[in-house]
Amino acid sequence: MSQERWKIIGDPPRKVADLAQEVEEDGGTVLCSYREPIGDAWHLFALLPLDQVKPTPYQRDLSRAHVEKLKKAISKLDRFVDPLVAVRAGRGEYWTPNGNHRRAVLAKLKAKFVPVILIPDSEVAFKILALNTEKAHNLKEKSLEVIRMYRGLMEEQGSRQEINTTFEFEEAYYITLGLLYEKRPRFAGGAFSPVLRRVDGFLKQTLRKGYDVRLERAALVEEADDLLAERVAELKKRRVRHPYVKNFVMARCNPLGRARKTLPSFDTALNRLIRALEDFDTSEISYMDVSRASLA
Repeated sequence: MSQERWKIIGDPPRKVADLAQEVEEDGGTVLCSYREPIGDAWHLFALLPLDQVKPTPYQRDLSRAHVEKLKKAISKLDRFVDPLVAVRAGRGEYWTPNGNHRRAVLAKLKAKFVPVILIPDSEVAFKILALNTEKAHNLKEKSLEVIRMYRGLMEEQGSRQEINTTFEFEEAYYITLGLLYEKRPRFAGGAFSPVLRRVDGFLKQTLRKGYDVRLERAALVEEADDLLAERVAELKKRRVRHPYVKNFVMARCNPLGRARKTLPSFDTALNRLIRALEDFDTSEISYMDVSRASLA
């Protein structure tokens, strides 16, 4: 065996060997252990009983349309060639942070086992979840996934500074939006994003303390959303019905304007937005105003 091949295969460290033993005890089969080619981290390639593999508790809900699309593709190929990534969550239980749709398809096709790349470091699951490219997220899916991840990290690493979670969460405003989407599934997050992405930054507080701040921020956004709904209802009474109407009102009430170098704090910006929405006069807004703005 060449030195290069021995480096890739070789004898795994004790932690990986112990994980291989646990897989066998769970009824799975380890096909090999190896070092991945980028960071030389040890992984296992294994077959796991499908009923033991679940999605992480943090990720978005399944898309039925995407599951059906994958099912047709896999059925047409008549083979499964895209292993899931998984971590062991406990005896007889594994989590996949980026393969839930493929896992669901295998269940529909009544597969008994699933090929996985098994990672010994469970904390890596959060990072993999942040890089999930199995199906593109929309804003609602991303925000819900982030708030679930936030709570998961808060339980496991509650003393971690929120500002040190930029890799996992990407944008701070996803955390706040996630709280709103949980409470209001039809929340118009896209209308609030232009304001929130500029003033909602990561906190220099622990995740536990930061969560309370996030609840306070979500409450301010919720108050603004109530006022936005009132202004939209007024416009609808005047027969101004347009898909862009929420965005139109928000653009007119945006408290940031062309501010570039100095932005107000989150609380200041949202309080200004709330006052602007309270004072917004819908009496002279026409359908054509909204329509023209949507094309700009």
